[in-house]
Amino acid sequence: MVRSKSGKKKIIRRGKSRFVPTAGYVLIEPREVESKTAGGIYLPETGNTEKPQIGKILAVGDEEILDSGMKRKSPAKVGEDVVYKKWGGNEIKEGGKEYLFVKFEDIIAVIK
Repeated sequence: MVRSKSGKKKIIRRGKSRFVPTAGYVLIEPREVESKTAGGIYLPETGNTEKPQIGKILAVGDEEILDSGMKRKSPAKVGEDVVYKKWGGNEIKEGGKEYLFVKFEDIIAVIK
């Protein structure tokens, strides 16, 4: 969900799906795992490939309200690439694509 200049919320649509993260979460599209090394060697697909930790933010939920009553804003905006915790997030698959709902606190860095 994105806020326009007028303050209204917009829903980000990818393909035929419509995902709206709840407060404190972002929707991430993980990067594809490289099947080619820097030296040009192609790696076979195996069941034990590492999960990517970098992805693009597709939608951002509202601010999270903490137990103390303080508000936590998202550390990233829609369209930015981020690094997130290796085992963070909840996977969802739709239309042959994998997406992750990740908590604000599980985002480690924003790639500029």
